[in-house]
Amino acid sequence: MPADRSEALPTARRPHRLAGGQPGLLEPGASTDPYRLRLYRILRTDFPLGHDPGLGAWLLSRYEDVVLALTDPRFTGYPHDGAPRGPVPAPLGLCRGSLVCTPLPEAGTAPAATATPADAAASAPADTAADPDPDPAPAVERAAYVLARRIAGRDRADLVGEFCRWLPAGADAVATGPSSPDPNAPPRPGGGADDCARQTGLRERALASFLANMLDDPDLLAAVAGGGAGAGMLLRRAWAETLRRDPPVQIVLRRTRTEVRVSGGTLPAGEAVACLIGAAGRDPARFAAPDRFDPLRADADPLFSGPAGCPAALLGRLEAEHGLRALLTAMPRIRWAEGFRPTSSGVLTRGPRTLLVRPS
Repeated sequence: MPADRSEALPTARRPHRLAGGQPGLLEPGASTDPYRLRLYRILRTDFPLGHDPGLGAWLLSRYEDVVLALTDPRFTGYPHDGAPRGPVPAPLGLCRGSLVCTPLPEAGTAPAATATPADAAASAPADTAADPDPDPAPAVERAAYVLARRIAGRDRADLVGEFCRWLPAGADAVATGPSSPDPNAPPRPGGGADDCARQTGLRERALASFLANMLDDPDLLAAVAGGGAGAGMLLRRAWAETLRRDPPVQIVLRRTRTEVRVSGGTLPAGEAVACLIGAAGRDPARFAAPDRFDPLRADADPLFSGPAGCPAALLGRLEAEHGLRALLTAMPRIRWAEGFRPTSSGVLTRGPRTLLVRPS
């Protein structure tokens, strides 16, 4: 496994502090890297409950408190009661918590086995869009192979701009059907997967983080490329580990319906609460070596993957699995471009902005 990416940073670069010494979540510099700035660590250790005036919410950073806010019925959706509240799954991972989303068929959870990579690439339409398919997996697979083959012959490519951005867009067209050109047009009857699945920007960030983690570990890549019965399970565990370690949505807002006691004190009733998913996922009180990307960790937690039936959660996982397989098939020697190291940014949503690779 790759070495830990430590949160350590010289004292001179620590984040700006609010009155009382609490780090400011939205202060200058905080969005660059809240992990290396020790922002999350300081909040978990010294300010497990504090109010951030910039965000207008109370901050929860410890795993146990975040889980409570996401699952306990004393918390509700933000900003109104119509949003999901415990024990209904809260918005998490790639899920936006829409009340009208219809789960995609579970058939999509199985890898497509009806076509070889070459057949899939040859038969896919140029724009990767198709009519709605009851099982999105074959269409995601086709789109992934088309995109991978287009960059396979390059000396250098950016996977974010040329792969991660386009794969969710193609899968979205398949899952939700052709969209209306009129942004003011009413939604199509039935709602379907539209509300969550159309958040393709989040899936782009999650896919980029997943690929960055996998490309950082040649041994893991080799295990996946070798196929076999365990490769599929390894991919799923690596995807879930990415959502824990590098969640695309770092903050989920909730609201208290009554006073709630948490580890750092008591939350008042009727207050906005910011659940710091990025901090909770790396809480050393819950996860061993929390900064390490380890798909085989014994303390894995399904919480960070979001509701299993969410269309966006399912599409995101399919894009990660089929996307990596397509890249490894089209360019078995894919590796980082010389001198490049992936970096992520953002404190509300987060992911790598660039992934420069040598396809061959």
